[in-house]
Amino acid sequence: MSFRITGLSPEPFRHLFGLPDEDLQRRGAKRCVVDRKPGYPDRIEVRDAEPGETVLLVNHTHQPADNPYRASHAIFVREGAETAYDQVDEVPEVIRRRLLSLRAFDPADLMVDADVVDGRQVEQVIERFFANPGVAYIHAHYAKRGCYAARIDRVPAKSQ
Repeated sequence: MSFRITGLSPEPFRHLFGLPDEDLQRRGAKRCVVDRKPGYPDRIEVRDAEPGETVLLVNHTHQPADNPYRASHAIFVREGAETAYDQVDEVPEVIRRRLLSLRAFDPADLMVDADVVDGRQVEQVIERFFANPGVAYIHAHYAKRGCYAARIDRVPAKSQ
């Protein structure tokens, strides 16, 4: 079964790019200079930021549903990132190299399944979750810190 992994749109973060640190602080954000790799996973391009790049640490509502699963948490976005990651049947290295918490949601944004998986085996859990027709999408989180990583959607089979 095919799947699509997508990063976040840069649009909600662009107004923060280039702001002075004091302005970022007033908006609840913090600029960090990347000093190691891995260590600063960008949620727009879905890659580890390179040493010397800057990332913004922000609070992001990754599950905006008006139900008990509404959730937000701290994430990194690479300052200046322009294009959201969007690939079919490819798992980016930043996800592949980490322990993940995968959370499956139904069309009403209610969690119907969840599992913890080594990123090297993520496809098996994605396939298992999408075998359930009630699963509409999956959120991937980095398990150690619980931060949102990316969204995973099923890709419909092509009509014959």
